[in-house]
Amino acid sequence: MSMPKGPQPFPRNEYLRRLSAVKAEMERREIDVLVVTTSANITYLSGYTSKSGYVPQGLIVSLKNEEPTFFTRRQDAPAALHQMFIERTRVNGYPEALIANPDMDGFDAVIDFLRDNGFARRQIGLEMNFLTHRSIEKFKTRMSDATIVDFTNGVTWIRGIKSDLEIAVMREAAAISDAAMLRARDVIRPGVREADAASEIIATLVRGTNGRAGTDLASFYVCASPRSATPHIRWSEDVFRNGSQINLEFGGVRHGYVSPLMRTLTIGKPSERLRRLHEGEVAGMEAALAAIKPGATCSEVAEAFYSTLRKHGFEKDSRCGYAVGIEWTEPTASLKLGDSTVLRPNMTFHLMLGNWIDEDLGYVISETFRVTETGAETFSRIPRDLFEIYV
Repeated sequence: MSMPKGPQPFPRNEYLRRLSAVKAEMERREIDVLVVTTSANITYLSGYTSKSGYVPQGLIVSLKNEEPTFFTRRQDAPAALHQMFIERTRVNGYPEALIANPDMDGFDAVIDFLRDNGFARRQIGLEMNFLTHRSIEKFKTRMSDATIVDFTNGVTWIRGIKSDLEIAVMREAAAISDAAMLRARDVIRPGVREADAASEIIATLVRGTNGRAGTDLASFYVCASPRSATPHIRWSEDVFRNGSQINLEFGGVRHGYVSPLMRTLTIGKPSERLRRLHEGEVAGMEAALAAIKPGATCSEVAEAFYSTLRKHGFEKDSRCGYAVGIEWTEPTASLKLGDSTVLRPNMTFHLMLGNWIDEDLGYVISETFRVTETGAETFSRIPRDLFEIYV
């Protein structure tokens, strides 16, 4: 007897709505079948979040079938049976003989399926952005009578505008981020190892809050003195000390959706330069949030931040945010000068104001927000303070 599926993060009709939007784009581009290869887009269209993308896998979307078909490594197929909304017969596990094989791999199983189901001479969409040159050539060679169309970011652009159900899940993820930041403020003390503090914060990200657990771990960074001018250090075996600065970046996760959060803490009184930077960054954040509305561009939001920060005597040489959702970053839009992407309701972004000025000065603060009908809704409830810890 087969095991029943576990609870699904979204109802079936939500996934069918997403597939319908993708199929409309396929029809517009005269594509008969689409091979989705990126993990985040597979999650979006099916609910699958298992970490099996280290080997070839593909979600096949056909105009003639309501549900997609999935190919993955045989040992990962049971995860798809539990997590995907699709019928069990549409989950295919390719054999272990295709793993670490110098001549064939899982994409051969996908190609065999396409050939066997009448697509050998049709228009085939393929997400190419994370495929190797060898994999792309395999599709072109083995499907030589078909027309291979690059569908890179086609699904990603569609998922850029969230449904109300997705927004609700991102709010849940944000509540977990907040709980973890509050836990960080409680456990960071002089003499405490960075690793021990990290374990407590991570435990909160997993445990969750309000009865909703974290369902994954996303990027997690603890950049403490003397490494506070770095952006992407996990933690060390060092201890926090009086005078330490700690820059934190992490995000709660719910069913693949992330709501990132960044804050800066100091043990004791911060330097005057750090305090001035904090004041400038918060002013810039408020200016950027005030500039957000449907019809505004990403560039206009960025300009509001940069010009305000400049008035406080500081510059930031990196972008000030990016589209966010499944698996943290969505590679479609950036809050940076020159990005003409027009904001629309229910787009979601990480307004990421981390600023690594020189080898001795770095600072972080951020908000995850959605574009509303009139402005912006930030998901976090954590104050935009420079947290000072005194013991």
